[in-house]
Amino acid sequence: MIIAIDGPAAAGKGTLARKLAKKFGLAYLDTGLIYRAVGMAVVRADGDPNDPEPAERAAKALKPEDLEAPDLRTDAAADAASRVSALPGVRRALLDFQRKFAANPPKGAKGAVLDGRDIGTVVCPGADIKLFITARVEVRAERRFKELRERGLDAIHGRVLADMKERDARDSARAESPLEPAKDAYQLDTSDLDADQAFAAALEFIAAKNG
Repeated sequence: MIIAIDGPAAAGKGTLARKLAKKFGLAYLDTGLIYRAVGMAVVRADGDPNDPEPAERAAKALKPEDLEAPDLRTDAAADAASRVSALPGVRRALLDFQRKFAANPPKGAKGAVLDGRDIGTVVCPGADIKLFITARVEVRAERRFKELRERGLDAIHGRVLADMKERDARDSARAESPLEPAKDAYQLDTSDLDADQAFAAALEFIAAKNG
């Protein structure tokens, strides 16, 4: 079983993906971490994440252990990821990594859950289950703001909201693999749902899909 989960930042994709992976015994890949790792590799080398040459070089050199770097959960990493992910060469370099994970999940898992921005449309268009998770941008900004504060990081709500709107626009408008739901994806708005309610809605859809 391959489950593809797409959607904008802070919509609840990661939480849902981890719950589904645990429920069905599937391997989990947060594909956003791949782009964050590439973006931060460029930033750490004092490069520009918008520059194709260093970004593509970092993408081709990416190793699984790079996904464990502690700075990948920062807003700087999210911004760098959004920039490198708009580069066609970076996307091509990382596409193979993601498809291999889905086709041959680690540790003998029965399948895989991948979450990101183009899993159902580009990475795994033949996925058994496709979910597109979204929420109002104001709700997502509030979630991200609380998350940053809980981690002890300084955050200004207005800045978080502005950054999220900018990131949404960039992800949706890029020429290569824009953020959009697959035609056969189940679209779930989590604006007024908690994690358990979103999980229940996804399970209901999967049960109906599987007959």
